[in-house]
Amino acid sequence: MGMYFFEVAIVMFIGAFAMTYILVPKIIHIVAHKRLMDDPDHRSSHAVKTPTLGGVAFYFVMIIALFFLRYFSENEDEMFLIPGLTILFFIGLKDDLVVLGPGTKFLAQIVAISFVLMNDTFTITSLHGFLGIETVSYYFYVFVAGFMMLTIINSYNLIDGIDGLASLVGIVIMIIYTTIFFLAGEHFFALLAIIMNGILMAFLGFNLSSHKKIFMGDTGSLLIGFMISVLTLKFLALTPDTYDQIPFLLENAPLVAIGILIIPLFDTARVVAIRLMNKKGPFSPDRNHMHHVLIDYWGLSHKKASFLIGGFNLVFIILFIVIGSRAQSIGLISVLVFAVVGLGLLLFKYNYSTGALRKKISWKRKLKSMFNKGENTEQ
Repeated sequence: MGMYFFEVAIVMFIGAFAMTYILVPKIIHIVAHKRLMDDPDHRSSHAVKTPTLGGVAFYFVMIIALFFLRYFSENEDEMFLIPGLTILFFIGLKDDLVVLGPGTKFLAQIVAISFVLMNDTFTITSLHGFLGIETVSYYFYVFVAGFMMLTIINSYNLIDGIDGLASLVGIVIMIIYTTIFFLAGEHFFALLAIIMNGILMAFLGFNLSSHKKIFMGDTGSLLIGFMISVLTLKFLALTPDTYDQIPFLLENAPLVAIGILIIPLFDTARVVAIRLMNKKGPFSPDRNHMHHVLIDYWGLSHKKASFLIGGFNLVFIILFIVIGSRAQSIGLISVLVFAVVGLGLLLFKYNYSTGALRKKISWKRKLKSMFNKGENTEQ
């Protein structure tokens, strides 16, 4: 199966990449023609109207890919993914065109993940000694798995704030899950991650382009977040017999999953904590995200901030897997706590609720604008 898998993986990757690369320019043309552009506001990281709805291409490529992937599925897993993808596609599309309230999106996400939770393939029956927990009841699994999937979907949705970030973080996560599922012999899910990488890599070029720029929008971020949550749940549901080739202890799987998702999870926890401290709702819009800190306070460009965060995510995952191959869960928990506290101390002081910091950023932007105008006048 080894060589055959690699041949299929190459074909699937090229197919997903090519289809996305062909579809995105057509979507840009339609969006521009119909004037469905994303207008910048005081929170936006872009200054001009930009096409959105890049996620429309994601949906069509995923559905077509799942048609071919059914030959590698032993439990018809694709049939449990299609309803969830379709629900989130229409909700994301409507939110991109006519802004929806968080309650509507949250309800749609619950319905979408319920199809996945009904599939026995994803059922977690044991934590294999993590924190001393062995057997897991079905109702506990449904509650925890549902909460986890909702958290991942919304966390990924929230990091889609600057050019390239969501795509790069998604690519890193998909590379890791491709490796894990291949080593575990779960070829359906390994191919699924490869297809997602083909989509994200093709889209990344447009997202970073200065001439053919497009955003994935909620349509795209909800779909990618959903697929990441599905792969995470399947990863946690792997059985002991699949761990012969996986390079970390079985009991460390929950912590490794947190390590893989550290960027979206940490960023979401940070901004929600800041909003609650400022007596605002957890879904109140602001510019307190990690990527905003790197741009507004540290002066990095979108590309530099995105690649810095993506690179950190990859290094952190590799470090976590290496440590997880030797340390017991308590040791890995210590490393995780140290990393989160360190990131918190590094970034928590940057808060738009502080008047002095807001004024500082405002002055920096005015000076930069004046400097740019001066350069244009000289030319």
